[in-house]
Amino acid sequence: MSRKALFTNLGAGGKTSEPAATTSADPSSAGEPPRVNRLRMRPILGSPDLISDPAATPVGAIGQSLGEFSERAKRADEIERKLTAGQVIVELDPALIAPSFIADRMPASAETVANLAEAIREHGQLNPILVRPDPGEAGRFQVAFGHRRLRAVASLGQSIKAVVRELTDEQLVIAQGQENHERKDLSYVEKARFAHRLEQRFSRATIMAALSIYKSDLSNMLSVVSKIPAEVIDAIGPAPGTGRRGWIELAERFADGKSGAAIRRMIADPGFQGLDSDERFKKALAALKPRSDQSQMEVWPMAGGGSLAKVTRSDARISLTIDRRKSPEFADFVLNRLRDLYLEFEAASKERP
Repeated sequence: MSRKALFTNLGAGGKTSEPAATTSADPSSAGEPPRVNRLRMRPILGSPDLISDPAATPVGAIGQSLGEFSERAKRADEIERKLTAGQVIVELDPALIAPSFIADRMPASAETVANLAEAIREHGQLNPILVRPDPGEAGRFQVAFGHRRLRAVASLGQSIKAVVRELTDEQLVIAQGQENHERKDLSYVEKARFAHRLEQRFSRATIMAALSIYKSDLSNMLSVVSKIPAEVIDAIGPAPGTGRRGWIELAERFADGKSGAAIRRMIADPGFQGLDSDERFKKALAALKPRSDQSQMEVWPMAGGGSLAKVTRSDARISLTIDRRKSPEFADFVLNRLRDLYLEFEAASKERP
């Protein structure tokens, strides 16, 4: 596929045009633009034709969703194949290659990089990375995708296989986001942070294309990053087993503005960092769950047996419950005396020094 076809919807000057979609005409609304069916639309690098059309029926849509689950890795390979098809693969010095200007993930652990390096040592680098000439320094390059491969190959002291393409900033981040999305390498919070960083420079349409998400997904991601302090996210880490619902729930716990001190004390504990990333998330969420109101109940017995009243005490309130069926006169007496008791209390308070 040619570069022109692959980036067909990326206009001049780095602006992204609206991706194509299935339309349906409404004869009753002559003169109005056709409605866009956005069901399952996932523009890859601004080219919706790289994904097959969605099924026309609900049953077909469900079948397609199940099929996509097992095809994600194949589609990621297909993205790389299309991006590098017909291009010359060169070998570059890793020292000449810088990361993308927008980080898309939290730093990979030394163990992850070491395992990848061992696999490359054993089988060779099977797929080239995609880079562009560094716009700020001649003779250097920036990664579009393949950051972990770059670190692994650099640790081996070898040259890295790469395809060099002229990419605008917008094209680079879309390639970066799409490749990671299809491999499902990024955790939810890493995608949310990537979206937040992209928002500083690009339109929401570009962000949605890069991450293959809808407007509501993007709003949730940006809300998570804006509500949860950055140091808390850093301390928890990528939490690969924690999805959208968990992070949204944690973000909501910060809405009252009272959780900061408690969570900061917890993440400063050395034992906290010794936990697995998902365990750190669970501990943080549990620490911020509102505690149930611990109350104590006392029963006032009647002289002849049975309960006269129940008094429930907690930090927030005291409640008195009288069963009018058993003691209607006492219930009326207490009700009539309450105001007098309060007036008596007020008078006594004023006489105190």
